[in-house]
Amino acid sequence: MVYRWEGATQELRYDDRKIAEHMTMAGNGLNKHVNATKIKALYSRSRYLRYGFTGLLAGFVSSLVLATTLESIPVAVLLGSVIGIAYVVAFPNVQRLYIDSVMTAAALGIPLWAFVSVVVMPLISGWPPRWTAEGMRTMLPQLVAWVAYGVVLGLTAEALSRIRVSWLGPDSILRKSPMVATEQIVILGGGFAGMATAERLERVFGANHKVTFTLVSDTNALLFTPMLAEVAGSSLEPTHISSPLRTSLRRTQVVRGRVIGIDLEKRCVILAMNGRSRGTSTLSDVSEELLFDHLVLALGSVTNYPSAMQNVKEFALDFKTLPDAMRIRNRVIDMFECADRESDPGRRQELLTFLIAGGGFAGVELAGALNDFARGILADYLNLRAGDVSVILVHARDRILPELSERLGRYALERMTARGVTFKLNERLADARADAVILQSGEEIRTHTLVWTAGTVPNPLLGLLPVNRDKRGAVIVDSTLAVPGHPGLWALGDCAACCDGKTGRPCPPTAQFALREARALADNIHASLNGKKLKPFRFRSLGALCVIGHHTACAELTVPFVREKSVQFSGLFAWLMWRGIYLSKLPGLERKVRVLMDWIIELFFPRDIVQTIELHEKGAPDGNLF
Repeated sequence: MVYRWEGATQELRYDDRKIAEHMTMAGNGLNKHVNATKIKALYSRSRYLRYGFTGLLAGFVSSLVLATTLESIPVAVLLGSVIGIAYVVAFPNVQRLYIDSVMTAAALGIPLWAFVSVVVMPLISGWPPRWTAEGMRTMLPQLVAWVAYGVVLGLTAEALSRIRVSWLGPDSILRKSPMVATEQIVILGGGFAGMATAERLERVFGANHKVTFTLVSDTNALLFTPMLAEVAGSSLEPTHISSPLRTSLRRTQVVRGRVIGIDLEKRCVILAMNGRSRGTSTLSDVSEELLFDHLVLALGSVTNYPSAMQNVKEFALDFKTLPDAMRIRNRVIDMFECADRESDPGRRQELLTFLIAGGGFAGVELAGALNDFARGILADYLNLRAGDVSVILVHARDRILPELSERLGRYALERMTARGVTFKLNERLADARADAVILQSGEEIRTHTLVWTAGTVPNPLLGLLPVNRDKRGAVIVDSTLAVPGHPGLWALGDCAACCDGKTGRPCPPTAQFALREARALADNIHASLNGKKLKPFRFRSLGALCVIGHHTACAELTVPFVREKSVQFSGLFAWLMWRGIYLSKLPGLERKVRVLMDWIIELFFPRDIVQTIELHEKGAPDGNLF
């Protein structure tokens, strides 16, 4: 190609055409066009500038709804704009259904109303928070305004995001990687940590197809465990809290299989795949090898029973998976059916005694859900009385909910006791039979239902790897979530022993931390493949919420920018916040709608007592309890 510049002839390569064109335009006096192009290029290269400007416009438009109820219009505009920016940065995906964006943003309106209108605004005005039932009734117009704000924000943000993509091109183009060779990244585990890692990898690598992602899980769905107790208590349908992995992951290949071995030297994973052998019609396990360049361990944890409690392990029901919750619900219904035709009062009480071992979040939420469920279905069993039902929680410490403050733990104990739950504190299980549980104090409790929530350990598969582990059995990782001494090996979530990169404090094995670890790990994999510096994982807990039954919850939330302090509250307000926050975090529009419909139906109709599936239970051969 030959281009002329100021009378001189200069021969340029074909790749230099754009530079020559810009020079020609500048020489022809088109400086304004070049400047506009530079501005557009600068804007398109900055991911957060793209998202921030989109969120600012969407938030500003939506803030007009807030201005109808908030006393100060400038405050409403400022709040709406800031929240709009945060929303688009947190949910940057486009090309979704408009209704999906609307439902997500509208669900966020409830916790925003609770935090801003009920707590922050009164405190700024010199008044106490209005989290009493009477105070929140006066704030109903603000609740409607916040939900309406979320609806408008979801619509506007989605529309502006589509315009942004049509003008600047897909966001994923900005993240193309200069890698030459194909890299295979394998993620083991389909829980919060594994799925969040895959989603983040898809986002940071974008349109670069020189890297492939594979997620291995023994189920084909993500279980939303914060709502598992509501399945056991028959408030939610089981499938409504499970989201298909293939629906959420667009670029990731999802492999349903069971990991039976990991060879770090050969860099391959051995899977047991359930399928039909060639030439036969029967199902059998077929082994398969999966090669990797980077391996992410997100295998989670399993229920842990002390070695001295083999009888407890034999007769107790676990509370870890969706089938576990369904077994618990079926066992409760079975006990009511048997007790309804029992003439002996002592025998009836024995059948209707439900014992939960463990006073942490899982045990307390399950005890509250089962207590509400059991007392709520009494009306369907004419031969039973409220005095026949007994829900007992056994805990080894002197107070329940050690994850929360002592005041909230005491509040939960008092409220649940008033609702009929019995607590055995500073007690441990010693032994169990099919019809009784023996405590270490020697007390024997006659019951046919024992649920174990007293502890978990990292997946035992990790014990086969030549890596360092802590006393729990979790893989020790450095501040970047990489396993020292094993390039390309990473771990996070319940199966990793991780410390905060800033404070050095151990990170608890919770979903809140697992989601943030997934983001940091995916970013570090991307950085390592592009020769960039890895960043240490840093995160401070946002707080905790725990439902204790009957429209009541406990909440301890960290104050933004002052992480050493926290706000503690409880009751109906905390319960509404729990539902609003977790509904917004539930993946997928369809699941949000289904769960919301279940909650609405529960307000007007009794809980369902139909057993739609028969599951084999421990301690009950052939599915029969008697």
